[in-house]
Amino acid sequence: MSTRADGGVRTVRAGRRTVEVHRPDKVLFPAGDDAHEYTKADVVAYHRSVAAFMLPHLRGRPLMLERRPDGIDGPRFMQKNTPEHYPDWIRRVEVAKEGGTVLHTVCDDTATLVHLADQACLTLHRWLSRADRTDRPDLMIFDLDPAADAPFAVVRDAARRLGELLDELRLPSGLMTTGSRGLHVVVPVDGSQGFDEVRAFARDVAELLAAEHPDRLTTAARKKDRGDRLYLDIQRNAYAQTAVAPYTVRALPGAPVATPITWDQLDDPELGPRRWTIADAVEQARSRPWAALTGRGRSLDPARRRLGALIGS
Repeated sequence: MSTRADGGVRTVRAGRRTVEVHRPDKVLFPAGDDAHEYTKADVVAYHRSVAAFMLPHLRGRPLMLERRPDGIDGPRFMQKNTPEHYPDWIRRVEVAKEGGTVLHTVCDDTATLVHLADQACLTLHRWLSRADRTDRPDLMIFDLDPAADAPFAVVRDAARRLGELLDELRLPSGLMTTGSRGLHVVVPVDGSQGFDEVRAFARDVAELLAAEHPDRLTTAARKKDRGDRLYLDIQRNAYAQTAVAPYTVRALPGAPVATPITWDQLDDPELGPRRWTIADAVEQARSRPWAALTGRGRSLDPARRRLGALIGS
């Protein structure tokens, strides 16, 4: 990884830049009964390896950064504003919030990925819109959130049903393990509508699915109202809300990774929300599971008409 060592600092080549990594041997993910130990150097090496596949999902998007300076067993810091000490070459974007603005970090290159790893930014949470059009999302996300201790088969079933409905609406979608508990279904949209319209459409899709399977699925936001049903969460489809980025590391034992998969992989008996870690996620990335999602997202207008016909039938 390093080109030079100077006490507790190593220098790393990342694209056309050289980035300092401080305390590279610091353990961020301690070993456990079923978990490997990973250091900051391991996280940096993973970011360098996965950059070609991860950066297309990050470029131009404001980020919220989940930092664990003392490792996953230490305090968690959710960072929105970019610190003044970050290098000048890291891109920032100032976006409006209630009562002021926030200067978010934007990750456009491998060097920024490496610097964020040096800062123990383990999980990168991305906006669903881009810095130049923050009020126009180009992604719509359904978060399939199972009840505590529910078998993963429940999540598989919900994903299949949602995928079939999106196919009927002629909306291409991608499936991603979250690295935590469930799955995300990601739908590229064309950015022609605001968050309110996109969220309303996502809510109608989720409510139709829940109405067809009321014993298995719910759109109830309160946990006490869900029982043992899987929650179809569409709340991330809102201004300034974020979702975990594809190929980002989760701050959990073993360093699991949020990993895009193909719809066919949903039938893999070994599939689970933490199936991939920083040890093998790059191999999955090289298979380009979302290759079919390249290009401009779809307009929701034709899909809304089709959805209206289904609701009225």
